[in-house]
Amino acid sequence: MHRLVASWFGTGLILGRLRGSDIGSGTLGALVALPLAVLIGRRWGWQAQLLAALIVVGLSLWAARPFSTDRGDPGWICVDEAAGAFICVIGLPVWPEAILAWVVFRAADIFKDFAPGVAQAERRLPGAIGVTADDVVAALYGLAVGHIVFRVL
Repeated sequence: MHRLVASWFGTGLILGRLRGSDIGSGTLGALVALPLAVLIGRRWGWQAQLLAALIVVGLSLWAARPFSTDRGDPGWICVDEAAGAFICVIGLPVWPEAILAWVVFRAADIFKDFAPGVAQAERRLPGAIGVTADDVVAALYGLAVGHIVFRVL
């Protein structure tokens, strides 16, 4: 069950099976989570998005624990990126801003050494907490940018 949830219900295993490399699995997992996260907000509001994000963060902490090491997590684990996708769109029920928030989140996660706090969260916190924390911090970058643009435009 841990492996199923950690791979965001198999999404994280797709690229490894197709091309023999897990590179990009986090982005794919986050991309699969994005429509669900936005639709929850459109249907039930930001409170439901917040609740869903907290649930997915909890799932990430639980599911990544058996697979995380001091050197991070295997590339096929993407529940942490799914959690980030849920966080970065809280309160953004419109697609342009949600997509922008998601892109900023993924950029902050991918280029974590250039986004203050992202790499530190991963490196300083142990196990599954570090695996999840860097995506939470990166998602907050996306959330901030998405809301700034949403409020200005």
